[in-house]
Amino acid sequence: MICCGFMWKSGGEDLQGFYPVREECVADVPRTRFKSRAGKTLSARKWHAAFTGDGHLDMERVLRRIQRGGIHPSIKGEVWEFLLGAYDPDSTFEERNKLRNHRREQYYAWKEECKNMVPLVGSGKFVTMAVVAEDGQPLEESSVDNQEWVVKSAITDKRVLQWMLVLSQIGLDVVRTDRYLCFYESESNQARLWDILSIYTWLNPDIGYVQGMNDICSPMIILLEDEADAFWCFERAMRRLRENFRTTATSMGVQTQLGMLSQVIKTVDPRLHQHLEDLDGGEYLFAIRMLMVLFRREFSFLDALYLWELMWAMEYNPNKFASYEEPQNMNNSSGQDPRLLKQYGKFERKYIKSGQNEQHNTLAVFVVASVLETKNKRLLKEAKGLDDVVQILGGIAGNLDARKACKEALKIHEKFLKKANSKH
Repeated sequence: MICCGFMWKSGGEDLQGFYPVREECVADVPRTRFKSRAGKTLSARKWHAAFTGDGHLDMERVLRRIQRGGIHPSIKGEVWEFLLGAYDPDSTFEERNKLRNHRREQYYAWKEECKNMVPLVGSGKFVTMAVVAEDGQPLEESSVDNQEWVVKSAITDKRVLQWMLVLSQIGLDVVRTDRYLCFYESESNQARLWDILSIYTWLNPDIGYVQGMNDICSPMIILLEDEADAFWCFERAMRRLRENFRTTATSMGVQTQLGMLSQVIKTVDPRLHQHLEDLDGGEYLFAIRMLMVLFRREFSFLDALYLWELMWAMEYNPNKFASYEEPQNMNNSSGQDPRLLKQYGKFERKYIKSGQNEQHNTLAVFVVASVLETKNKRLLKEAKGLDDVVQILGGIAGNLDARKACKEALKIHEKFLKKANSKH
């Protein structure tokens, strides 16, 4: 990474140094606004001080910090593992090490299974061209784009064929992922991203691979050194997002969230909603990308990570880990115990207090609403068609403040809950 001399200064500390940008890309990258703020950002010192001697984590204290000022880049990966429900704060160092080792073994066993089908998995290389014909027959020729490797005999297993056919698409997306970062100048780092996405796709044939998953997975690989740890972090993030990626011949999973967004704007800003309806934008399809890849295009790399951790901290539910590991033993009663409530993120806490703790809107929907509200005047005045809406929203890249967007989202959420409750 020495070749990358450019880094942004931030709050007296060179934070962008954690994610160096290729010099020739500097002009095209949105500027970073995130600053590590003493006394507000969760620092390595404060993080380590939040553990008891045997490893129990004071999650309430940690959430308070993250919601105030994000997480210092030096510890993001390990904090994310807790935020995403990969580990239980109420466990010991020993219990977590045991679980981590078990998960690593599990991941490398899956990797071996995939490698037996396609030897390129785990080789430090990846493909950007088909390795098998659509009908499962071997291809006539190979090339550098499929690493000179193609299947030698017909593939008759439907699941295996479906998986093999998507490997080249994953490869094409890997090449395009965060290519302005020095990290991805290394083919072996790109191959790690390809490996994780390929293995996840093999294990989840009902969802398969959908473009955008690469944008969710990329930060995990940069933040967590062990590939298996990065896989499990991605797997947990996808538990929240997978329904957005579920597609059928007639619908996209993200449409559920677009419907929620429509309801929110209709409730809190009926005039804007009516205007968008008049422009044939009432389905809010222009917001698909924001919701699918969680604002990766609207923010610089560091700011997008800051936004994610703010949202995850605000949505944090202490039952997440148990709901993933032992869903059959889950008891849905969250209770109104004030002491327990403090262990929830502030967004989640609102729902529990209002008694609406079943499936509900995600904070991302309200963040999109806050972005639309910041452009309210321009959209009402200048948007004469959907192209104008897209253009106005396209101008926000690099000009959004993650903290303000979340703050506004919480206000809109409050307003939405009040208006929705007043109707009942």
